[in-house]
Amino acid sequence: MRSSVALEMDDDDFVLNRLELVFKDFNVDPLDCKGGLGFLDFKAISIAFRCRVVIDNDACDNATVIRVHSVNKHGILLEVVQVLTDLNLIITKGYISSDGSWFMNVFNVTDRDGNKVRDKKIISCIQTSLESDACFFPTLGNSVGIMSSEENTSIELTGTDRPGLLSEIFAVLADLNCNVVKGEVWTHNSRAAAVVHVTDESTMSAIEDPQRLSTIKKLLSNVLKGDNTSRTAKMMVSTGLTHTERRLHQMMFDDRDYEKVHATGEGDEKSRPQVAIMDCSEKDYAIIILRSKDRPKLLFDTVCTLTDMQYVVFHGTEYYIRHVDGLPIRSEAERQRVIQCLEAAIERRASEGLELELRTEDRVGLLSDITRIFRENGLCIRRADISTIEGKAVDTFCLSEMSGNPVEGKTIDSLRKQIGQTILKVKQNPLPPPKPSEAVSTTGFLLGNFLKVCSFQNFRLIKSSS
Repeated sequence: MRSSVALEMDDDDFVLNRLELVFKDFNVDPLDCKGGLGFLDFKAISIAFRCRVVIDNDACDNATVIRVHSVNKHGILLEVVQVLTDLNLIITKGYISSDGSWFMNVFNVTDRDGNKVRDKKIISCIQTSLESDACFFPTLGNSVGIMSSEENTSIELTGTDRPGLLSEIFAVLADLNCNVVKGEVWTHNSRAAAVVHVTDESTMSAIEDPQRLSTIKKLLSNVLKGDNTSRTAKMMVSTGLTHTERRLHQMMFDDRDYEKVHATGEGDEKSRPQVAIMDCSEKDYAIIILRSKDRPKLLFDTVCTLTDMQYVVFHGTEYYIRHVDGLPIRSEAERQRVIQCLEAAIERRASEGLELELRTEDRVGLLSDITRIFRENGLCIRRADISTIEGKAVDTFCLSEMSGNPVEGKTIDSLRKQIGQTILKVKQNPLPPPKPSEAVSTTGFLLGNFLKVCSFQNFRLIKSSS
């Protein structure tokens, strides 16, 4: 593998060198690369320099190896990681390098059961998604609110978390004859964010009437405000579509959920992610080391936050970063802000509590009824994932008691009696069982051990199951 020295050439030399490498690695028809760029037509350059993907099931005994080469641009690492995580693949190892004008990544991935990826449809989806422009994100707006497509209307909400909030939101939507077909809710540090997709009860399509949309916004804004006026609830018209989970990260980041509102106990601190930032002055990098409980999408959550904070990840195992303006972290205040934001990014999806899965025929008002029962049994919804598949509601709720304590067994029995024994079930641990050789510890460094030498000559291991 080429060292970083090969990435510091003159532009023409770099391009020609990279063309030769791409042709060799990906069996592209060779071109005349000896006479400078004038001998290459635009089509040849565009073919050679688009995102190229190789998927190999023979290179590793226990994982599928995915190699990605592309012209470097801000956010491309996040784009690749998002495609893999959206297909429910677990990244077990990764090699990252994006110095200069070229981006090179190698990921070892498995399915949720820890097996190699052999499904031809998934392999084809990985290839076509990463090699096309379809995986690139559209321009991202900072607003939240209501947005319509032909199929449904998307509602984005942020506000202060409190017991019964989600129940009140779903009750308002049911009263307004809105059917919730999909949604995701996160809570963290006394803040709540939700992206909910609804349809009109009568037409089962998007709500387009401006007056009705205005009424929905007004009533939901009143619910979000509640009795708390210290922090503003947000609900405005959105300007564009984006990935739901990335949007939730942006909404909570904009809402400054990373700022501590109260002191946490000693027990809480032990279970929290640990973030350290070191300086590598000779290369003008800031080096981030993270330690956290392992779980799916951990890599996505942290890369997402760094990208939205306008930092670029240049190398792994640890994150070697600079700001998009090319400068490293310049002050202690900036350092602390990065630490807080990364801790928040990890914690948002990691709400601890009882996970219940609901499967039943979908109907208008279903979520209003279910969340009301949760509230009446003294439970808080920490996280929710709502979906509708072929007319059936398939929802997952993460619950705790209002005091923050785990849900008691008698409460679970009461819920299942009220909702239905066959409809509501306790969800099993979503993580695949660890293999014997990997079962020593459930906590490890996200991106490897502490840095020993600032050397970028080779890719290194990322110890993660993100």
